[in-house]
Amino acid sequence: MPVTELIDDTTREAYARDGAVVVRQAFDAEHVQWATAAIDANLAALSPRAKRASAVDDAPFIEDFCNWQRLPDMERFIRESPAAQIAAELSGSAQTRLYHDHVLVKEPGTRQRTPWHQDQPYYNVDGVQNASMWFPVDPVPKESSLQIVAGSHSGPWYMPRTFLDAQAKWFPEGSLADLPDFEGDMERDPNSWRILSWDLEPGDAVFFNMLSVHGAAGVAGPGRRRVLSIRFLGDDMVHAPRRWTTSPPFPGLDAELPIGAEMDHPLFPVLWNR
Repeated sequence: MPVTELIDDTTREAYARDGAVVVRQAFDAEHVQWATAAIDANLAALSPRAKRASAVDDAPFIEDFCNWQRLPDMERFIRESPAAQIAAELSGSAQTRLYHDHVLVKEPGTRQRTPWHQDQPYYNVDGVQNASMWFPVDPVPKESSLQIVAGSHSGPWYMPRTFLDAQAKWFPEGSLADLPDFEGDMERDPNSWRILSWDLEPGDAVFFNMLSVHGAAGVAGPGRRRVLSIRFLGDDMVHAPRRWTTSPPFPGLDAELPIGAEMDHPLFPVLWNR
């Protein structure tokens, strides 16, 4: 289906208001095949950036980043699928660049919850016109799916912390507010926060703003949860060098791009122009 039919004014308005939307059947069977092959190739040959995000006594929750240049199926999906155009339509951008790819795999029985967090505080970019795609190649029931706090992309920025031990390795401790107690707030008042989440089938994808607070439960059932996430930069996104190592890291980039510069660099190719 053409992207102009997938993304209408109602969808754009929902993205601007809530910071996230689900796009049903954004990708056809061939796109799903490319993404699946990319994830499996990544798992078979993890990069030095890969990490296990679950405890040793838990089932594996594996993450890896920035592998598109060495995995042909990953690059093909990024360049040839409609993902970049969808990101442009949602973020109101005339141009979309790749920021990075991110593979997230929770094996059956993974108890580890992906804690509530925002992505942008971990990054080295500033701006508001962006979109992250969360695309599972396996069926995902709502209870194991991505959860997003509607409207949280409007700010504030919250303190980024490590997932397993909640350490502040990015912004200095105390320089940003800590995340609210979403579960506690909702126990006291179910209407205190509006949480978005969806059952997803292969081909469905969630797109969300890099500042949207999000998290996910473990995978209790027998199925795997293999996800390809691609981060896209829109028109106003610029380089924001940090004094610390960002996640993912881009070593040496500070010497090549000044603060506030457009992300015009081979690591961040233009994928779509209006």
